[in-house]
Amino acid sequence: MSYKPGSVAVVGASESTKIGSVPGMSQIMLHADAALNAMAECGLKPSDIDGVACVGPMMPQQIAHYLGITPTWVDGTAVGGCSFMLHVRHAAAAIMAGYAKTILITHGESGKSRINGTPRPAEPESLNGQFEIPYGPFGPPTLFPIPVLRYMKETGTTHEHLAQVSVVTREWAGKNPRAMFRDPLTIDDVLNSRMIAYPFRILQCCLVTDGGGAIILTSADRAKDFPTKPVYVLGSGESVETNMVSQMKDFTSSSAFRVAGPTAMKMAGITHSDVDHLMIYDAFAHLPLYGLEDLGFCKRGEAKDFIWEGNTRPGGKLPLNTNGGGLSYTHTGMYGMFALQESIRQMRGTAPAQVQGAKVSVAHGVGGMFSASGTIVFSNEQP
Repeated sequence: MSYKPGSVAVVGASESTKIGSVPGMSQIMLHADAALNAMAECGLKPSDIDGVACVGPMMPQQIAHYLGITPTWVDGTAVGGCSFMLHVRHAAAAIMAGYAKTILITHGESGKSRINGTPRPAEPESLNGQFEIPYGPFGPPTLFPIPVLRYMKETGTTHEHLAQVSVVTREWAGKNPRAMFRDPLTIDDVLNSRMIAYPFRILQCCLVTDGGGAIILTSADRAKDFPTKPVYVLGSGESVETNMVSQMKDFTSSSAFRVAGPTAMKMAGITHSDVDHLMIYDAFAHLPLYGLEDLGFCKRGEAKDFIWEGNTRPGGKLPLNTNGGGLSYTHTGMYGMFALQESIRQMRGTAPAQVQGAKVSVAHGVGGMFSASGTIVFSNEQP
């Protein structure tokens, strides 16, 4: 079921009390910490929640039981780091369908401390186990270079261009007291940092942290009764491509990006010029380049120059990843929740690096190695 733009709003949004290195909290504790923080800010208690969504390794039944919630609607959609964008989309539709009135979406991950153990590798009989892992690549640092090298060749993107993404993102992180890395970077700093897997150096790879986040949604009519400033969901989109990066239709573009992003913007009834603030999941430095182009903010091959010329940095015309992103703020393993949190903060006017006068924010996520995508359009004004 679809929903009208602005008919559903975020009334609660918070992260775990601590992010970064949190060895004293398990993953379910990080979920709960963020959830209780989100409830507290909007005056709710667990008995007020009737919808729950989260992504593995925690399942909705675990979170609901832990918090003492008996929901009428649940969603355990798991497509990687952008799962939370899909949860927001599904929750908005569920609220309008009457399946639930107040929905809680949670995230918690002990990505650094590994309190809950180490993730298992792909099973040998899986497609990845049969057709990618035997040839050497394992995990994002060694799988993402496959499309990125082709993208660099076809678009003329240089190592300096990729380094500039990290440099500009760090500028934003310097304005955020909760960011993991805040010291200024230069292109030379990035290019002289330790090589991980060509062409990526350590400062072009995401952080590995612990943390959590939670979002609470309800109908726009009810949102006006809460103490928090409502942030309206104007549009949403989702899609998937292949779970094997080696089988992408086009190494220089994401099919899932090209569906999720435009779908969300069309639903919201906005054009690119209406967007005041943008979050693009930046697990690695290439993702903002793909996102800018696949969502239509730049033509093919022009994203490198768009960032190089300062358009996305503080004071630029399209502020991008203003919390410091997965490159400098935090990255628990599934970063989409934190991109959503920053979009919501910007729309509330409470972000550490606040974009003055911002009315529309787009949060765009990726799951796996371009295997999935979700996009949400937020606004602080109801259509």
